[in-house]
Amino acid sequence: MTNIVEIEIVGFSDSSCGPFPCDGDRTCELEKCAPSENLVTAFEALSERIKYIFGSNVALKLTLLDDGIPDHIVAIIEEKHPPIPIVIVNGKVTPIGRISLPQIREEIERAL
Repeated sequence: MTNIVEIEIVGFSDSSCGPFPCDGDRTCELEKCAPSENLVTAFEALSERIKYIFGSNVALKLTLLDDGIPDHIVAIIEEKHPPIPIVIVNGKVTPIGRISLPQIREEIERAL
C-alpha cells in the first residue's frame, strides 16, 4: 500500500488518446476532451477528473516523446512493447493502452 499513486502517460503530442474513435458513448468517461481524440487534451481532462476524485493522493505526469525518449521509457519499450499511449502506474506498465478514466481509476484504487 502507498499513500501517493504516480501515473505517467507517455506518447506524442499529436498522438491519439487511444485506439478507439471518440463517440457518443464516452466509455472513457471523459467529456471535456471530446471529440478531439488528442493525447494532450485527454490527459488534461483525465488530470482534472483524477484530482477531483483522489485529490493529492495521485500525481499525474505527461511524458511527450516528441523531442526524444527518456531512458526509463526506452527500457520499457524494449522489454514490453506497449501501445501508445503508455500508461504507467507506480513505475509499472499497465495493459490499458488508452486514456480511460474507469480503467485508470481501477489501477489507482488497487494501488491505494
